[in-house]
Amino acid sequence: MNLLSLLLLISLMFAHVDAQILFVAPSGNDGNVGTMEKPLRTLEGARDAVRALRRATPARSFQAVTVWLRGGTYHLPRTFELTREDAGFPGAPVTYAAYNHELVRLSGGMSIPPSSFRPASDRGTLLRLPPEARQHVLQADLRALGIRDFGKHRQFGHGLPVVPAPMELFWNDSVMQLARYPNTGAIDIGPILDPGSMPRNGDYSNRGGRFQYTDSRHARWAGNSNVWLQGFFNHGFADDKIRIASMDTLRREVTLSSPHMYSLGSGQNFNQYVALNVLEELDQPGEWYVDNSTGLLFLWPPGDITTARVSVSLLEQPLIALDNTSYCTLSDLIVENGRGLGISIEGGAHNRIVNCVVRNLGTVGIMLGQGARQTFPHITADDYEGVPASREVGSFHSHMYLNTVWDRNSGEDHVIEGCEVYNTGSGGIILGGGSKKDLVPGRNLVTDCRIHDFNRRNKAGAAGVIVDGCGNRVAHNEIYNADLQAIYTHGNDHLFEYNHVHHVALNSNDASAWYLGRDPSDQGNVVRWNFFHHVGRPDRKWMMGVYCDDATCNVRIEGNVFYRVASYGTVYSNGGHDIVVKNNIFIEGYGPAYQLKSMWYDFGISSIPYFFGEKGIYTRRLTKAVDIRKPPYSERYPKLTDWLDLLPDGQTYVGMRPRRNVFDRNVLVKHEETFRLVGKYAQTDFGENYITDKDPGFVDAERLVFQLKDDSEVYEKVPGFERIPFEKIGPRSLKNRK
Repeated sequence: MNLLSLLLLISLMFAHVDAQILFVAPSGNDGNVGTMEKPLRTLEGARDAVRALRRATPARSFQAVTVWLRGGTYHLPRTFELTREDAGFPGAPVTYAAYNHELVRLSGGMSIPPSSFRPASDRGTLLRLPPEARQHVLQADLRALGIRDFGKHRQFGHGLPVVPAPMELFWNDSVMQLARYPNTGAIDIGPILDPGSMPRNGDYSNRGGRFQYTDSRHARWAGNSNVWLQGFFNHGFADDKIRIASMDTLRREVTLSSPHMYSLGSGQNFNQYVALNVLEELDQPGEWYVDNSTGLLFLWPPGDITTARVSVSLLEQPLIALDNTSYCTLSDLIVENGRGLGISIEGGAHNRIVNCVVRNLGTVGIMLGQGARQTFPHITADDYEGVPASREVGSFHSHMYLNTVWDRNSGEDHVIEGCEVYNTGSGGIILGGGSKKDLVPGRNLVTDCRIHDFNRRNKAGAAGVIVDGCGNRVAHNEIYNADLQAIYTHGNDHLFEYNHVHHVALNSNDASAWYLGRDPSDQGNVVRWNFFHHVGRPDRKWMMGVYCDDATCNVRIEGNVFYRVASYGTVYSNGGHDIVVKNNIFIEGYGPAYQLKSMWYDFGISSIPYFFGEKGIYTRRLTKAVDIRKPPYSERYPKLTDWLDLLPDGQTYVGMRPRRNVFDRNVLVKHEETFRLVGKYAQTDFGENYITDKDPGFVDAERLVFQLKDDSEVYEKVPGFERIPFEKIGPRSLKNRK
């Protein structure tokens, strides 16, 4: 927009409309004045008009500005950016919102007209399709529609960066399944012939593993050079997606193109995979495939194609980015159909994402702060090298593992409220904020949200909510339907309360609903008044509810209700100190309600130098990243100051012997196993706990209403047991849900 047009727009705005309201519509024009009758057309046009309005208004006269978006789809060919120039002010925020709750879609994709589809006709394609699919599959020429970027399949998984998805397909509001085998369940990994190199132990020879396949269906894919396998190739917490390099159908062997972090393993009931991007397996409604060489999209429609909204994802960058802006609100918007992030917020303060739907994305729904870009050329853990990066997840976990006090510039006092985040590829929401190093709270908040189905691509580390920094809060959310963690925690003084967490850690091992680990300086975290149920599976041996891993310290777990949670410990601690478990109700767990392992006198004995040595993880994290013997840590957490001191034997560190752990005033209902303490010095003080095989007086156990009645025997059997506010758990309202 040139200067003359800009001045004209400003004058028309002042002449014809309330100076604090602008309208945008898909049928509008950015040359319009922004009234309801003459709306602007794009978000950028509205943003530039707001900038012009602010520049023309004396600062003392600033008022709230609302940009009303009329219903329809706004295709975003690039990121919609709000910067410091777009900031509101206390009492005068800038808001972008759906007008009168109309359906406003901000899409990172492109619509495919139903008229573009016709029956599949290419003879070569028809021969590759399963016979039962040939009469049902339609094709559309994407290149004829101007689409030439189909994205790229890349390896991702444990120890690897989170990468944007290749092109994905959406039918109405749902993600369609890329052609795969099997349609349900997974394939067992057969005998390992060559485990391949193991990057986790520093073997960077980049040799893919080789194994025998157990399902003869593999022979159908021979000669297909772009088949990918996704699964748990060794440990049940470390997923991966790896391309097949070659297959020997006579010997029933698969050779992978690159290694897995831990090399290949088999024999466990989670050592399984699925095959993806296989045209030969497009055999049911909803499956699809794109031929990169021809640009043809093949789809078995799950319904009537003439009335469906079909689209593909294109944008790899975030759909929306708020960079160092403040007092901006996004309200009642649908953010969807991107290959990468939905919304990125970096820096700033007091921004709000309210009552939005964020879905159908390749990586994470909403991310506060920076991610990272790996510069080390291999899959790695301890040898990781990288740099912070804006607007991408990338090597977030690896960078945090190396730099535990990393300030990701997440800003402060941001609120994500009343949103639904789902069908994301690599996690729901990443919530940072505050300074772990200086123990300054960020006060960022995720509240009253529904977050589900967030593991479509990455599993490990791709939690519903990831929290880092200091002093942030996750409250009144429902988090569900995931293969691994619901909540993944780093940092200090975070509060997790009133959350309803269920049906998570469903297809994994050594996983949990809530996780914190490997840094004893991560202190002061509180897990209270949450309802956890159906976490893990009874047939997976190492599943936890609240998982305090590898010397996690100073966690208060209080007033929670656990029902059918975990096989290895509803609350589990690996050698922790100051783990206080009070006033909880444990019901019908798959394993012990509480387990503490004194890990340095059990499985961790061989790893003592790795953790406590001169260059050990704990040494670095407790003396270099922070100094637990100096303020602010010595003042805030005085019980931690001696953690690295030697005991009189001159060989044993104080931190190796658990202490001050408490399990008190808890109720255990129908638990076949109650407590398990493993290893020398596995200390826990057990107080007045009540164990019963009968309903102790729940309001309605069949409907999972585990509020205790006022006359429950618990209040008599456990003096001082405090009422759990069960009725307050979960989202408090879901207004105008799309």
